[in-house]
Amino acid sequence: MLNFIHKKKLNIFKQLKLEEFLLKSLDTPFCLINEGTKSSIILGISNNVSDLVQIDLAKKDKIPIIKRFTAGGTVYVDENTLFVTFIFSKKSLDITFFPEPILRWAENFYKKVFEIKNFKLVENDFVIDDKKIAGNAMYIKKDRFLLHTSFLMDFDDKKMKKYLKIPKVAPKYRKNRSHEFFLSPLKAQKKYSKEEFIQKIKITLRKFFKIKNFDLSDLNFLEIENKETKFSTTYL
Repeated sequence: MLNFIHKKKLNIFKQLKLEEFLLKSLDTPFCLINEGTKSSIILGISNNVSDLVQIDLAKKDKIPIIKRFTAGGTVYVDENTLFVTFIFSKKSLDITFFPEPILRWAENFYKKVFEIKNFKLVENDFVIDDKKIAGNAMYIKKDRFLLHTSFLMDFDDKKMKKYLKIPKVAPKYRKNRSHEFFLSPLKAQKKYSKEEFIQKIKITLRKFFKIKNFDLSDLNFLEIENKETKFSTTYL
């Protein structure tokens, strides 16, 4: 049984806190899809904000800067970002809980979704040809993991250049390319619309799992969120 959550424009800060709660407080498997969010900058737990973000410009334009609880790179997200998150326990997914096997499992899953020969995992990113279409962030506990993927349905190159610095440590395949030449929006593939892509994810999930739509009201998450729960996800 896989609990399925589908939201539209859930604030990314709330989404990350929800993911952290589902990962750390429950033991059941989840898939969460969120269609877009307001413009935000998200950093990995170990990222240094001054090295990666044009802080003054972001604050001037009131762009929230958030440090998530997972590892991974720094990204600019907005209404054109499609988030897909998997949370599994060892009892619900029979793979080794280390980064490489987890990413390979996800690569094989999305190969069935995309049905495109040139889709593949390169380092920690999903690419088509040599251009990044999605980045991954991960958290692994002893017997439970979370994989959070941000798909670029489209992206605003000007805003990425404005708010993000080119990282000193970047994937080798990036080859110092700017966002314009390193990234590729999924809309350029013209294979699926966003709605069709989400539907294809659901269809592929049903080949492997029994899907149960999960009502967040069952968790009373808003009440949990307002209590003094310790979340690693924070605003900077």
